[in-house]
This record gives sequence, C-alpha cells and structure tokens, in this order.
Amino acid sequence: MPLSNITVPALARAIEKRGYETLTPVQSAILASELRDADLLVSAQTGSGKTVAFGLALAHTLLAGKDRFEQARDPLALIIAPTRELAMQVKAEIQWLYAEAGGVVASCVGGMDARDERRALDRGAHIVVGTPGRLVDHLHRGSLQLTSLKAVVLDEADEMLNLGFREELEFILDTAPAERRTLMFSATMPRSMATLASKYQRDAQRVNTISTAKQHTDIEYLALTTGAHDVENAIFNVLRYHDAANALVFCGTRAAVTHLQSRFSNRGFSVVALSGELSQ
Repeated sequence: MPLSNITVPALARAIEKRGYETLTPVQSAILASELRDADLLVSAQTGSGKTVAFGLALAHTLLAGKDRFEQARDPLALIIAPTRELAMQVKAEIQWLYAEAGGVVASCVGGMDARDERRALDRGAHIVVGTPGRLVDHLHRGSLQLTSLKAVVLDEADEMLNLGFREELEFILDTAPAERRTLMFSATMPRSMATLASKYQRDAQRVNTISTAKQHTDIEYLALTTGAHDVENAIFNVLRYHDAANALVFCGTRAAVTHLQSRFSNRGFSVVALSGELSQ
C-alpha cells in the first residue's frame, strides 16, 4: 500500500522522513477504512512492523481529525507490552512516529525509577507505554489516571498471558473507560487469548497477516543433530565456520549460561553473559 493512504499528515511526514517507501502487510491491513474506529484482534509476527501498525491505527482515534496534539495531560492511549525491553523499543518507535504531531510519550516499566516515571506522568503524556506490573503499581498509587483514555493496545498479548499477567491485564482493562478502543496483537491465538478478547473487546474485527506458507522468509534455518556430549563442540565449530561478527547463543538455565561463558573464554571467544542473575 502506498504512503498516500496514511490520512494523518503529521504521521505521513514522519514515515517519509524515516525512509519508508511502502507499508508492510500488517500496516496496510490496519489502515483499511472500515477498521478506523473498530476494536482489533490482530495476528502478526515479530518483525512485521506491528508497532508502527498500531501507531497508525491509533492516530485517527487520538488526534480526532487534527494534525497536532493539544497540550499533554492525562494519557489518551495506553500500550502494554510483556517485558521492559519490548516496552522501551515500542516507546522509541511511537516517539518518532508521533514526533511531527507533537506527541509526548512516557514509559512505566519494571526495573526503572518509579519516581522519574511519576514526574513524567505529572508533566503529562499523550501516550503511555508500560509493562503490566508497573502500570498496576502506578494505578494503585494514583500517579496514572485513565479517565481520558481513548484506546488500549496489548502488544504480544499471548506472551503476557503466558507470563502470568492475566490478573494485571484484567485490572488495567477494568479500570480503563468502557468507551474505548481495545487493540490486541498476538503471534498466536490460544484459548486464553480468545477469552480475554471476548470479555474486553466489542465486535472486534479479526486481522490475520501471518502466512502459514511463508514465515520469516528473510531468515535461513539450519538444524544440526549431535550427541549430548558433543553439543559444546558443535556450537564452537558452527560459530567458527560462519565467522559471524556477532552471534547469540541461548541456554536453558542461568547455570548453563555461566558454564558456557567460561568455556567460550577458555577458547578465545570474546563473550558477554546475560541472565537473570544480572540487574536490569
């Protein structure tokens, strides 16, 4: 879909400045005129451009025909993500997308100073991005007000349910005004997700942009079969064979991370370990 289909000029300018020439399938699907005011249940995989997609979907609702926001007060939109890292990525994307419209974006995430977040909320924000636990904490403390809210987005909703955030999500959605748009984005559609959608969405429109035939066609997958005692040597050999400048190796436990870090160091690899033992 061409960029001319973006009906909010400020966002169209931001998209052009970012170097976009065309929109991704999920971004194009979201901009369909019949979906403009609807609740949405969207299946979209990671890397599909879904953050920009729901940013574009919110524009009509939040700006109400204007090109720029008025002065920021209580938030107009709330975007909920499962992890601190994803929430901060979403915040960065929404900030550049709404920069031309004068959008103020604040974050409320675990692992960050809640006092700084409270001050940012007091100054006013049009859009708040956060993780479930920290958002609930701000609601209990009265530092986050949802009375002016026009839309809620659940990003990777299936993952939030898998992580056990159902109670927090229901509290947030119950606190938000009933007259709002609710957009749920998910890579999968488990029964728990469908139950949440049926409870908190109104006549939600289903949008599926995941192709069962072609998923992540830009990624090559290679599986190697090896004995349990040869796993470490296989990892070392694969990394040396491909000679990649950077690589990620995932382990099942923190102990395995620590062990493999030591083994990499002994073999001359430059290695950094990331696990739950580290502070944010």
